[in-house]
Amino acid sequence: MARIILPLVVLAALAPYVSAGVEFTKPKAGAKLTAGTAIEVEWKEGGDGAKLTNLLTYELFLVAGGNDAAGQIQFPITTKGSFGVGSTATGMIGVAVGESKPDNAYFLKMIAVGKTGGQLITYSDRFSYSGMTGTFPAPVKAALKDISGTAGPKAVDTVVDPAKGAKPGAADPAAGDFDVEYTMQTGLTRYAPMQPVPPTKVTAKNVKPLFPTSSVSIATTFLPIPSIVITVTQSQTYSVSSMANTVAAAPHPTDDMQKFLNRWKD
Repeated sequence: MARIILPLVVLAALAPYVSAGVEFTKPKAGAKLTAGTAIEVEWKEGGDGAKLTNLLTYELFLVAGGNDAAGQIQFPITTKGSFGVGSTATGMIGVAVGESKPDNAYFLKMIAVGKTGGQLITYSDRFSYSGMTGTFPAPVKAALKDISGTAGPKAVDTVVDPAKGAKPGAADPAAGDFDVEYTMQTGLTRYAPMQPVPPTKVTAKNVKPLFPTSSVSIATTFLPIPSIVITVTQSQTYSVSSMANTVAAAPHPTDDMQKFLNRWKD
């Protein structure tokens, strides 16, 4: 009996430290999908990161390339997902977004926003596409040469635990690529900072731009093909709460003005 109880005691002690996170269950690792059709995505609680109950909204992308951002290209599946409406998502994938070779060149990327702040960036296992007619940019092709197997990049969790506060040593969700000036970033994907939330009242005395003005040069010849494929804007991390108005409605007036208004009802 002691041999049975001891493992149960150990499991009970470790229970508070078990990770939650987002675990993709569809597409399966190594699956081959068809370009030009809708991709069906499903997930459940599992892996590394915050619990699903601590997550609010998400953005979901199809990504091709290596495990580093500099060698990746991504395409949005949905940018306004909500964990409150289920654990599935769908989106159309065109035939010209990439190539069909090599195998397992694609994976999913989800940027989830915590209810109390922070983000959980989760990646799926790798899978393939058939019927693609596009071409990968050179950095993506180079990154794919170093990829073997179906494992995707590791998750990055900075979600604020409502019971413990911010994670010790966790990265600030406003830092990293989102905190680097746009023109100073490199790679196929660029990152724009979070949009500011309008204040409840105007307090500024001297109005001035948030950022310096940019110089503009009028093109006189054909410009080179843009190297930036997509710009990702950081998700909002604030939350909004509301409550019902429990005050009873005021009764209809019965004074002389109301009697006057009643004359015009017909």
